[in-house]
Amino acid sequence: MAELDPKVAALIDKATKDNDSDEDALIAALEDDDELDAFREQRLQQLHAEYDRAQQLRAGGHGIYIEIKDEKALMDITTSTKLCVVHFFKPDFNRCRIMDTHLESLAPAHYEARLLRINVDNCPFLVTKLKVQVLPCVIAFIDGIGVDRIIGFEGLGRTPDSFTSRDLEARLIRANVLQRSKVSKEDEVRAASKSKAKQEDDDDDDWD
Repeated sequence: MAELDPKVAALIDKATKDNDSDEDALIAALEDDDELDAFREQRLQQLHAEYDRAQQLRAGGHGIYIEIKDEKALMDITTSTKLCVVHFFKPDFNRCRIMDTHLESLAPAHYEARLLRINVDNCPFLVTKLKVQVLPCVIAFIDGIGVDRIIGFEGLGRTPDSFTSRDLEARLIRANVLQRSKVSKEDEVRAASKSKAKQEDDDDDDWD
């Protein structure tokens, strides 16, 4: 997909995060830009195309972080959706709840991908097939193929036990499953306050 004009990208990202369905208001905001002249038609076309794409994706379950209860349903989604991020979790594991907080904060902005979670107790076949042993385990899929795996909080943040939504977002952008950085400072503050309410365990949650 062609790179979006920065002005168009900023408007679309804000609109999808705020669940704004008024395309006319977005066009008006774009037309207020003093630098629009040379790129007017190109930007308007991009805005219309990306707005339609965002609306279609949101109608298909993108832009929200949801739990899938059945492993066959999860396999159907990951194989039929281009970009997916799946969190394998257990509800009583504290680190899984922390991961949930960050994924939940990313979902509204990153409508380009499906962000999902599934209880490991509901997907024994996938747990075995994907060799999920340490929780939380987050796997990024492109066209049904796993392209990155985050085990515990490994590879996130400056310390093994602390990371931000931006850290997670950057990791998933590097895996090409998210498109571009969209987490604002306000988003980060909200996610951090939620995460602070949860106490972390000293070790990764391992189970058999």
